[in-house]
Amino acid sequence: MAKYRLVLLRHGEGAWNKENRFCSWVDQKLSPDGIKEAQNCGKHLKALGFEFDLVFTSVLSRSIQTAWLILEEMGQEWVPIQSSWRLNERHYGALIGLNRAEMALNHGEEQVRMWRRSYDVTPPPITESHPYYEEIYNDRRYKCSDVSQDNLPKAESLKDVLDRLLPYWNEKIVPELKSGKMILISAHGNSSRALLKHVEGISDEDIINVTLPTGVPILLELDEDLHPLGPHQFLGDQEAIQAAIKKVEDQGKVKSAEK
Repeated sequence: MAKYRLVLLRHGEGAWNKENRFCSWVDQKLSPDGIKEAQNCGKHLKALGFEFDLVFTSVLSRSIQTAWLILEEMGQEWVPIQSSWRLNERHYGALIGLNRAEMALNHGEEQVRMWRRSYDVTPPPITESHPYYEEIYNDRRYKCSDVSQDNLPKAESLKDVLDRLLPYWNEKIVPELKSGKMILISAHGNSSRALLKHVEGISDEDIINVTLPTGVPILLELDEDLHPLGPHQFLGDQEAIQAAIKKVEDQGKVKSAEK
């Protein structure tokens, strides 16, 4: 029997998810479909009887909005929420704003797959000439972070995401989990993948095959040492979830009409 249970999810679909663009640290609200995904997630978690004590999110709106909608559907709006940049999506550097399918056409599907899914490949860094540089680095939310704005990343591999996430996991989330609280983490595709890699001990080579769809809750059941009792479980209609995973994987491929 599990000593601890934790629910983790990638936020609902954002506007740039729908447009197949690298969103990363650009702040985007949920799309209409993303709102429905978050609401359906809340309904499903309520039907399964989950009662949360604490929620963790990134400081990006799509992560926070997803948490709000889930709690509203569950009738648990009072549950405290803590937000940190350390749960932010991976910083895609110079790729931010670019279309994944167009990148695959120009650079090849395998290169885009490595940028998106590999463990230690870092994309080119963002520079001050990038159209979204000022929007990101002048954002007031990062003045409240535990590092100076000069030390915020300019590009990240998944390894970099895990490195900046682990202190928050160990110092903030784990103590709450071990105190007996039921935790929900509403994060992003890559911060969630990094956390799964750490908790489940997924190898550097195998993490490239882990893809997370938007708005689908993931259950982790852990022993007293926070070791998994089994693989993570996607909660919901398994056929629909597999179709959603394929949709995410296909985002980095050249459109068939362009091949």
